[in-house]
Amino acid sequence: MSIRIAGAATAVLALAACSDRTPTAILPDASKAKAAAPTAAAVSVVMHGLDSPRGLAFGPEGALYVAEAGTYEINGPCVAVARGTNCYSGTGAISRLWKGKQERIVSGLPSFYNATPNDIGGPNDIGFQGRGNGWFTIGWGANPAFRAGLGELAYGFGTLSRFTPNGAWSVEADISAFEGANNPAGGPYDSNPFGVLAEPGRQFVADAGANAVLMVEKGEVSLVAVFAPLVIPPGPFNPPFAQSDPVPTEVKRGPDGALYVSTLTGVPFRPGVASIFRVVPGQAPQVYAGGFTTITDFDFAPDGTMYVLQYASAPFFGGVGSVVEVVPGGARRTVISNLDRPTGIVVGPDGALYVSNHGPVPAIGEVLRIVP
Repeated sequence: MSIRIAGAATAVLALAACSDRTPTAILPDASKAKAAAPTAAAVSVVMHGLDSPRGLAFGPEGALYVAEAGTYEINGPCVAVARGTNCYSGTGAISRLWKGKQERIVSGLPSFYNATPNDIGGPNDIGFQGRGNGWFTIGWGANPAFRAGLGELAYGFGTLSRFTPNGAWSVEADISAFEGANNPAGGPYDSNPFGVLAEPGRQFVADAGANAVLMVEKGEVSLVAVFAPLVIPPGPFNPPFAQSDPVPTEVKRGPDGALYVSTLTGVPFRPGVASIFRVVPGQAPQVYAGGFTTITDFDFAPDGTMYVLQYASAPFFGGVGSVVEVVPGGARRTVISNLDRPTGIVVGPDGALYVSNHGPVPAIGEVLRIVP
């Protein structure tokens, strides 16, 4: 039986810790994949006062959108989960920056607060496919069956949902129900829909709890890829942590047409063991770039350069967050390295990087514009 732990006191995700499933991936040693020292980058704050900001996306009209997981407020019942209790908050939101004006366009979205890991869960990521067609994930971070303990307030948790410019939203697919019925990675039932990629007629979701990437077509959910446990290189935390769950956090379409998926990894969140995987449906995921630390998001620039967002730099989410640039061919450069638990990144149409900072904290969340 594998052990799943929700994370340290500042955890963003309800995370997988370690597993007794047979590992099939051994990550590169971090010493072989170090990035160059950071260079000066121009940084400005473009959005502020956000409640636990997560994923970012530019809409087809050019506005910048950010998912907000919510606050510490408890506004409903609580349900016991593997670690602590998920208490209904209902303070999730989606905010927009458009023509210099910041405003919340969707509010009151499902969210929860779990005091044991000090974790806020709710809207996690955003994707667009055409005008008025925004998609977003809502997390859960626990066994899908436990949602029933919230009664009618369970609606929306563990789902892929859709929103429109007038603030209306609806559930389009129950991602966590797929985990509950199939549990493709084995081990305890756990689901936390996180990253989303919206494409014509279909959407892809990275389920951080289920260690899987799923595809949604007309509301029907199917499996694309499962990520095996990771062998942790010898170090101070193994045993007992000789292996870790991968914890997929984001899915993107790469310049070569394949899917690419980032991993955060589970407890102890050891530096240098997170990777970007290349995923071809029907084949086992392959490491494309390894040696990273707690990746929460990444994005590709038009020239194929990849920007990787690292949530922390030390075990158990210690140290600063950073952005690492990976150019075609593999050379790396640290763009910025003094971020505070950043969670989302997107390359803007202006070529700048937009990063959500102070990811697990309400009221002080912000979006930074970084010119690399």
